[in-house]
Amino acid sequence: MNRPLADLMQTEDFVRRHIGPDDAEIARMLEVVGVDSLEELLTAAVPDGIRLSEPLAMHGPATESAVLERLRGFAKKNKAYRSMIGMGYYDTITPPVVLRNILENPGWYTAYTPYQPEISQGRLEALLNFQTMVGDLTGLEIANASLLDEGTAAAEAMTMLKRVGKHKGDVFFVDSECHPQTINVVETRAEPLGIKVVVGDPHRDLLGNDPYAVLLQYPGTSGVVRDDSALIADLSEQGVLVAVAADLLSLTLLTPPGELGADVVVGSSQRFGVPMMFGGPHAAYLATRETFKRSLPGRLVGVSIDVKERMALRLALTTREQHIRREKATSNICTAQVLLAIIAGAYAVYHGPDGLRTIAERVHALTSILAAGLRQAGVGVVNETWFDTLTVAVKNADEVIQAAEDRGINLRLVDNQHVGISADEVTSAPYVDALFEVFGADVTCADLDGAPSGIPEHLRRTSEYLTHPVFHAYRSETEMLRYLRKLQHRDMALDRTMIPLGSCTMKLNATVEMLPVTWPEFADIHPFAPLEQAAGYMELIGELESWLAELTGYDAVSLQPNAGSQGEYAGLLAIRGYHQSRNQGHRNICLIPASAHGTNPASATMAGLDVVVVATDESGNVDVADLRAKAEEHSDNLAALMITYPSTHGVFEPDVREVCDIVHQHGGQVYVDGANLNALLGVAKPGEFGGDVSHLNLHKTFTIPHGGGGPGVGPIGVLAHLEPFLPGHSLVDDQQGPRDGVGPVAAAPWGSAGILPISWAYIALMGGTGLTKATEVAILNANYIAKRLEDHYDVLYTGPAGYVAHECIIDVRNFKHEPGVSVDDFAKRLIDYGFHAPTMSFPVAGTLMIEPTESEALTELDRFCDAMIAIRGEVDRVASGEWPEDDNPLHNSPHTAEDVVADDWTHPYPREVAAYPVETLRGDKYWSPVGRIDNAYGDRHVMCACPPMEEYL
Repeated sequence: MNRPLADLMQTEDFVRRHIGPDDAEIARMLEVVGVDSLEELLTAAVPDGIRLSEPLAMHGPATESAVLERLRGFAKKNKAYRSMIGMGYYDTITPPVVLRNILENPGWYTAYTPYQPEISQGRLEALLNFQTMVGDLTGLEIANASLLDEGTAAAEAMTMLKRVGKHKGDVFFVDSECHPQTINVVETRAEPLGIKVVVGDPHRDLLGNDPYAVLLQYPGTSGVVRDDSALIADLSEQGVLVAVAADLLSLTLLTPPGELGADVVVGSSQRFGVPMMFGGPHAAYLATRETFKRSLPGRLVGVSIDVKERMALRLALTTREQHIRREKATSNICTAQVLLAIIAGAYAVYHGPDGLRTIAERVHALTSILAAGLRQAGVGVVNETWFDTLTVAVKNADEVIQAAEDRGINLRLVDNQHVGISADEVTSAPYVDALFEVFGADVTCADLDGAPSGIPEHLRRTSEYLTHPVFHAYRSETEMLRYLRKLQHRDMALDRTMIPLGSCTMKLNATVEMLPVTWPEFADIHPFAPLEQAAGYMELIGELESWLAELTGYDAVSLQPNAGSQGEYAGLLAIRGYHQSRNQGHRNICLIPASAHGTNPASATMAGLDVVVVATDESGNVDVADLRAKAEEHSDNLAALMITYPSTHGVFEPDVREVCDIVHQHGGQVYVDGANLNALLGVAKPGEFGGDVSHLNLHKTFTIPHGGGGPGVGPIGVLAHLEPFLPGHSLVDDQQGPRDGVGPVAAAPWGSAGILPISWAYIALMGGTGLTKATEVAILNANYIAKRLEDHYDVLYTGPAGYVAHECIIDVRNFKHEPGVSVDDFAKRLIDYGFHAPTMSFPVAGTLMIEPTESEALTELDRFCDAMIAIRGEVDRVASGEWPEDDNPLHNSPHTAEDVVADDWTHPYPREVAAYPVETLRGDKYWSPVGRIDNAYGDRHVMCACPPMEEYL
């Protein structure tokens, strides 16, 4: 008998494919956990006082085809005109081999931050290419592995120069030629720190301001190319440090800022093959002198060696300093824009120095032709020098802007009598000819070939760049393809195995969610394009904001913060602004539990708050008595409490409502860190159990992939009384009005808008019921692992009924002294079993925090548990004396293929134990490309340039 048509129409069941275990597997897991249903598990694990009484007020799950159709509807409402707005954002061409094999490849975008370097050698090499590219082009010795955007990179330079400089003043002078969004972000960051930002002409307005550092722009936002070498030399003599915001493509033709004397150079690598994406994500950079390397914010890839003295790469120096230094951290940036930095570095590898120079020369030639043609027609070109941007005087700027728009071109509105025009890689002669029509110039590009250059002869670059062989070796697509494949093969990502990282939520990043990211209607829109050209984006953003508000119980949401750390910062600025609006600006105490994420105290310090630590009790919960005592002690000055819920210990704390009430009773606000929101959707809402503000990690709970350590999105949700203090943006009308109480925390109005379709699609595909089911299964999976491992390891924390939330902490500290097995040994031995390690030593040193997520099926959960149980058996063999403490499979892990086939195998265990500890590995084995890396050697011998060419062969 034929099945009913209605049944056949429901074959696209995304929820079933997103959630790993099927109904039969869920039933078997519930039996192991000791409950009869998911509801019974939730009742036991989640405090009754915070449970939702009604289901989420959201639509049901949608099919993949329906979601793609809706997204195409959004895309059609966007108008991807040819952008000549400039301001640090440019049209670019992503090489197809890079587009398909990196940006659209889950082997790259589903990887995690390379904290386990042995299984991250491909990404680390790609990032080292990026660092080398930036260092070469800027003329400085060392560069980091990317920052969030140019505005935040400039702000990081401001605080870095404050730390390293000898000048004790508090004035940071900013060149009025800096991009306006950069100036705004710098001003936002400076105010809570007591830094005074003065904006002006550095050649005219410096006198009397006595700055500790200066930020210049090169070329300027108006297009001017200034020689600031004498100014920089004069400032240097006075002990004033200098940062320069520079355009990377221009530095192929211009004398690099490092040669002009700059101490720091910042900027964006967006135009190196990364689409504009309505503002992001893009990889910013920060380069500096070797002298300042230990004050460099963000991540730095360095060269070390493994146990066999083979060259190996690792993150070096300041990595994760927030988790070590906490409120004394120099930055709260705990992430990067890894995927985008890799694309930019690959763009440089693909084109090489000659290709980049050719692109720059073509851009400059077209700009020079435009300048010559406009001047020939009597149009006032303001600047005498330029690389790719001209400022043009006009009678009515609006009319000129409209005339260009009628031809499918967007120009920059500077003011009523000036427009800006920027050329880029996509600009061609027909577009320049169209602009001649707009300005009434009766000429064409062909008439003006060979027009005079706008680059002063004495500022032309003479030094070499990108001399390393990697930037010369891959000229054919065949070779480039194989190089990218080789790098990918050296990594371990979510497409290969479960990544059970506690607090990081490495779940399925579905292909259907990723598809729209590279659609031109989403990818090719400038962040400052007229909003009517981004109508589809605005509709999508509005829906996503409302959905996130419903899911969290808040009244309003800002999508501007482009990382979790920036969301924390924006949330604390909202609290600070609220107190100031009520004449309570003296409230400056932020209570933070001892177990909190390291970014929490770092963010509080950046927001101008003083951190007071609250103790945790034996169960890992906030010590309510200590909280009450400290709230009373600081009652007059209490600004906020930052709390993660469920806790960083992986437990639903039963007293969370009481904790929030105590803070409110003393006039404080409650910040609920949304890092663990994957255990709450459809179960509880932070805005209803006491939170005033939360940041939400869209790259965790809402499936934006980690990308090897970025991009991320960290929007904030707030209750109504904090809505006026959401981050604003002076360049976008939609964010004026109630949001102008706090300045921007990101350069673009909606942060990393280009990847918001991923989270929109996830929510639409899952619906309210699907999101609730995902939460239930995430909690079940974690409890299943805890139950399976409890006879072999101690589960450190559980709730009152003996259950964990969506993650659990396994204690391996008791093995360190008897058999001499460390938490590192567990992490590295898991590589031999084909797994990425869980989170190590956070929040408790010497432990493993495991989060399986709802996307892992029972087969994979069992494979992981079997590996952990087998490793415990290996520990016992060391403890019994069968294997020596200094020569056993754990101590020597990970084992490379080269090691296993070596002639001189001298270990007391067979090669098979090293290579194939379980039989299933014989059919599909990941081989670590290097052995265990010597971290101490790497910190003593930091080398941050590309390794020798033989390493690439």
